[in-house]
Amino acid sequence: QVEVVESGGGLVQPGGSLRLTCKASGNVFALYDIGWYRQVRGEQREFVAISSINGDTKFGASVKGRFTLSRDHDKKTLDLEMHNLDPEDTSSYYCNVQALVPTLSGPKMMGFWGQGTQVTVSS
Repeated sequence: QVEVVESGGGLVQPGGSLRLTCKASGNVFALYDIGWYRQVRGEQREFVAISSINGDTKFGASVKGRFTLSRDHDKKTLDLEMHNLDPEDTSSYYCNVQALVPTLSGPKMMGFWGQGTQVTVSS
């Protein structure tokens, strides 16, 4: 129904910047919250940032002031701009999209995850 694809990960030096893009595609009535999360293997998934349909944004405590969001409603994308990166930011970053989609029983709000993109901060 909805495909979510993350891109932009890679290797960056401490203090550097990186931009991740989350793109949603498929048969949807509307996209609502789009969020970024990260997870190190063996640890719990951590909230990074979220963009609501009304324009509100929230950031996790560990990234507040360093990361920003940019959403394009027409392109169905959400960019995560990461600045002043630290080795602690090394993780797999995942995008979650909350979307109103058509189903056989009518419109339904559902959540969709992407496959993730790896960010490594190292010198």
